[in-house]
Amino acid sequence: MDAHIRKVYVPMTETGFYILLCLREEAHGYSIVQRVKDMTGGEILLSPGTLYGTLSKMEKDGLIRFMREEEKRKLYQITPLGQEVLGLEMKRIARLYRNMEEAKKQ
Repeated sequence: MDAHIRKVYVPMTETGFYILLCLREEAHGYSIVQRVKDMTGGEILLSPGTLYGTLSKMEKDGLIRFMREEEKRKLYQITPLGQEVLGLEMKRIARLYRNMEEAKKQ
């Protein structure tokens, strides 16, 4: 992973995290919005501007790739680089959670 990717994506925004999490399977923009809404109990609502801007940036940076178009909807999926970045973020979040739990015991 090059320095640019690490600087831009580690740590990740919640938007970026949820997009990559959703794109472990092929998905289009609207389905990502719905999945994130469902996963977060409606606490995170991705606006079209935020979603499509982030998808465009992630595609340009090689974290996701355009797979195909279906009924005028673009389907994307995470790349190996995106999986690496997502894995780093998942480890970071797990560490934060572990530290929080340890601090609660003190």
